[in-house]
Amino acid sequence: MDFQLSEDIKFLKQSIREFIDSEVDPLAMEIEEKDEIPEKIMNMSKEMGLFGLSIPEEYGGTGIGMVGKCAIYEELGRTHNGYTTVIGAHTGIGSVGIVEMGNEEQKRKYLPPMAKGEMIGAFALTEPSAGSHATNLKTTAVRKGDKYLLNGSKHYITNALIADVFTVMAVTDPSKGAKGISSFIVEKDFSGLTIGKKEKKMGLHGSHSAEIFFEDCEVPAENILGQEGQGYVNALKILANGRAGLAARNLGSCDKLLEMSMEHAHTRIQFGKPIFEQQIIQHYLADMALDIEALRSMTYRVAWMVDQKMKVIKEAAMVKLLGSEVYNRVADKAVQIHGGIGYIAEFPIERFYRDARITKIYEGTSEIQKNIIAAQLKLEYL
Repeated sequence: MDFQLSEDIKFLKQSIREFIDSEVDPLAMEIEEKDEIPEKIMNMSKEMGLFGLSIPEEYGGTGIGMVGKCAIYEELGRTHNGYTTVIGAHTGIGSVGIVEMGNEEQKRKYLPPMAKGEMIGAFALTEPSAGSHATNLKTTAVRKGDKYLLNGSKHYITNALIADVFTVMAVTDPSKGAKGISSFIVEKDFSGLTIGKKEKKMGLHGSHSAEIFFEDCEVPAENILGQEGQGYVNALKILANGRAGLAARNLGSCDKLLEMSMEHAHTRIQFGKPIFEQQIIQHYLADMALDIEALRSMTYRVAWMVDQKMKVIKEAAMVKLLGSEVYNRVADKAVQIHGGIGYIAEFPIERFYRDARITKIYEGTSEIQKNIIAAQLKLEYL
């Protein structure tokens, strides 16, 4: 396994670090308070090619592979997680389905504008009755001539308010269970699609989620992604592919938290000396560093496996689980090291702490990841 980054990726990684430090971080509090990503930041992100991270070069993207993408995600994870989620949802589950399962006509139509950020992508699987139980979908798609009519609703859909194109899962044959689910490319302007109100969340401010409603939503038959009945398998592939990327974003956040904690531990004086001199603080920092290095190793191993086209169902679940658990542990210790300052909203530690919590829930809960791992172990050992 070779995790070495090319010189191009190293240069891009450094450029993004400078962009984060000089442009995004100074606006983090504004993003948090206004619950909006400044248009200036969005435009600069598009110009840097950040919306094309998952898209091959022939369609206008960066074509950097999963290892390279994780290197970029790691940098993005160091800043405001709401901003990072807008990009991550687009470049991950919002576009990977078209990249991996789309036909040539679909790729040429959608990927170039998505690579430029002219079209924003979103992924629509979750419903009121289908979250962890992903096969319990109620949204239906019935073929009528050269169109499918979609009826139903989705909720907690990241980027719903700004998305131009959705990868939507719907039931085409209720009698077949998981094999009766199909996936579709749905544009926001298709007749019969409406977007609900913005959902207020504990964290990830600036990254907006909302419900989507389909009332005889007309989707051209050519917009089916793959074949009828492949939707559930497509969804699993899309989610598995994106889990290394999510872990990399968590890794970047953890790195930033350790960096801030080290600085505070050396400048905060208690009992006549820096708190770093207290053994318990040293142990907290050592635990954080150990967790981070374990996550780093697994993240890039899984990313390498994805680039090698290897089966990563178990490993993707493992890295998603590890990434979210590590992020929450590191954030908790960072708050403890910072003490009262770590609990005050005008400092970034408190924001990271709130943002960490959702990582154990979205794109597959920690409990579901354990179920996936156990199921794969059964196949391997029994």
